Amino acid sequence: MAAKGRTKEHSMALALCKHLSLDANKYLGGPDMVDKDTRSLPDIVKLFLAPEGNNDQVTKWIEFATGFPTDPRESFGVLNKLNEELITVSVLLGNGLKPSEADIIVFSAIHSSVIGLSKSDREKLPHVLRWMDYIQNKEDLGDIFEKISVEKASFEPQFQGARSVGKVEAASDSKATVQSRNKPETENTNKSNVKKASMSKEATQEKKKAPIAETAEKDKEVSVSLLNIQVGLIRKAWKHPSADSLLVEEIDVGEAKLRQVVSGLAKYCSPEELTNRLVVLITNVKPGKLRDVMSEGLVLCASSEDHSTVEPLLPPEGAKPGERVSFSGYCTH
Repeated sequence: MAAKGRTKEHSMALALCKHLSLDANKYLGGPDMVDKDTRSLPDIVKLFLAPEGNNDQVTKWIEFATGFPTDPRESFGVLNKLNEELITVSVLLGNGLKPSEADIIVFSAIHSSVIGLSKSDREKLPHVLRWMDYIQNKEDLGDIFEKISVEKASFEPQFQGARSVGKVEAASDSKATVQSRNKPETENTNKSNVKKASMSKEATQEKKKAPIAETAEKDKEVSVSLLNIQVGLIRKAWKHPSADSLLVEEIDVGEAKLRQVVSGLAKYCSPEELTNRLVVLITNVKPGKLRDVMSEGLVLCASSEDHSTVEPLLPPEGAKPGERVSFSGYCTH
């Protein structure tokens, strides 16, 4: 049985109706009428499939969902294969700005199996969990499926500069020990030799200080804390008047005035898909014109390896416009 006493297929069809804003009472007899004969999942899908759509791909995932095994061992093997498929994509079909019908169907089919996994088994399926967490936060399916608790991995940066300094200091201590062992024992050292040795020692110390200073300066240059990264809400988006590859957005970052930003996203998403979407952007960049339109920020995006899919980064759940994005281990300025 699927979530909350429903059959697997009924839950899939119910979730699909909700995703498509279809009347569940009309097509399924209502969410509580579990035992009533309903249309099959393929019949529900046919209600919205466009002739030019990815029908073959949708059919593939329908077959995956309806054939998903109930045996725990078999289902875990299938989940492993799904995990591998999700390594390089954010969703099963579409541009990633919203879940597709295929995503809803597969999510519904595997939900009961995933929610029953042990912590150790869940850790073996990071991409499946990441994908399911995205869908359950993007779609309003709480009255159909119990929310899956997903532990977010913490980011602990490694400081290359600190290790470099440690090596330099270790080398300094080692050389100092060698010098102390080789120190002349005679008390009748010539004054000129003492002066030369002193000058040589000072020169050596200056050389040792140089790599430390260079490393510290380099770390300062690449520190992510120098970037003012904020959560923004796109209030309005439209096509650039003179560039087909560009979009213009008005973004709320908690300031008195909306920021206007030009982004190269026209090939990957429409203005309608971006409107009222939360994004992450860099706001302490020098304003400048892109094809005669002023831009006051940089929207951060992620892409597939071949750059066929590009989508804006999603801020953490519950984030509000204007909040600063920070990284563990780096102070903010």
